Amino acid sequence: MFDTPDFRELDANLTSSDPLEFVDTQAYPNRIAASQRKTHLKDAVRTARGMMNNLELVVACMDFNFIGGSMGSVVGEKIARAIDYARQQRIPFLMISKSGGARMMEAGYSLMQMAKTSAKLALLSEEKIPYISLLTDPTTGGVTASFAMLGDFNISEPGALIGFAGPRVIKETIGKDLPKDFQSAEFVLDHGFLDFIVHRKELKQKLTDLLLMLRPDKAPLSDEISVSANGKALQATTPI
Repeated sequence: MFDTPDFRELDANLTSSDPLEFVDTQAYPNRIAASQRKTHLKDAVRTARGMMNNLELVVACMDFNFIGGSMGSVVGEKIARAIDYARQQRIPFLMISKSGGARMMEAGYSLMQMAKTSAKLALLSEEKIPYISLLTDPTTGGVTASFAMLGDFNISEPGALIGFAGPRVIKETIGKDLPKDFQSAEFVLDHGFLDFIVHRKELKQKLTDLLLMLRPDKAPLSDEISVSANGKALQATTPI
């Protein structure tokens, strides 16, 4: 997403503690340490400030390889701090979600991050700073039920699984077969919960055009902008 590798990572060294002294097949600190060795990450999200086609952007990006991209207290705290940073610097915020949901090893501490991140995004909205939420495959659980679906623009990659509970659980609960392609990005778009779907190869330019549409002091880089918002075309040949 960034033009150069010279982006500034934010809160790079935050790591999870073990507030519940949780043990399943292994102790939680051991699981964290194993994931850190495997992924070379501190936790399931990284946050950074950089330049995208000469536009400043704050990005929070989740990594599914770290305990299924699960949301624990560190994930919530880093996202909250990134939102605060975007507010203070008045820079648009991009959230890239890829998660299985809340982290069971932190129980209530994990679920609290849903409210915390949502409250921070409300403050960002009051400041009229753009928030774009990108949902990738998969985006599920408490992440979907909080910050992932609260964007000024909610967008997705093609074919991404997007939902709260899994389709098997839903089917068993309601006792009915589910529609074809249920919980796919395309299904979610058709039902009005996404603004548009964009392939990763086109993402940087689409986001640039979108942000330029929101900035009257900048002209779009492309001659024509065309994205789908809730199934309707948006076009602009001059700044809006």
